Amino acid sequence: MVILSNDLIKELKNLTKEHLTFAEELLLKSDEELNKRLSDNSWSVLECLQHLNLYGDFYLPEIKKRIESSSTKTEKVFKSGWIGNYFAQSMLPKEKLNKMNTFKAMNPINSALNKTTITEFIKQQQQFLDLLTASEHINLNKVKTSISITKMIKLKLGDTFRIVIYHNKRHVLQAKKILS
Repeated sequence: MVILSNDLIKELKNLTKEHLTFAEELLLKSDEELNKRLSDNSWSVLECLQHLNLYGDFYLPEIKKRIESSSTKTEKVFKSGWIGNYFAQSMLPKEKLNKMNTFKAMNPINSALNKTTITEFIKQQQQFLDLLTASEHINLNKVKTSISITKMIKLKLGDTFRIVIYHNKRHVLQAKKILS
């Protein structure tokens, strides 16, 4: 995938703002609605957000550290790496949502959760917006980040943002389906 860096950041900011708005609306829902499951093995709305919070706990400090230590200048065009593009595309929701297994440490099923999960998600989305703004001044191709599954693979910052935000989109859509 090749895209103007500014267009990528704009797209990712818009998605993040949508996720933020959705989360703010969730604060008006009852605890019963937020903890409802469609089956014994499925997640509730709060479990979907907690799953995303767990990933945010890894990616927010990782991205922030890489941005702060970068001395690269903006490059007009972002060119996705093949591994990063593969992961990002696999995160995007499809018409029939493809099931993926999650790592045990990132699986919040049967957790005792309340609306603090939502406020944490909102806080994280605001931090992602700040990091996206900060990334407007650096090279999304040259700055590399570690990924949560292994420190041995480093991805371009643009791909890391895409993976995390598309992953958020996937589970926000899942939460919306639970509510409907």
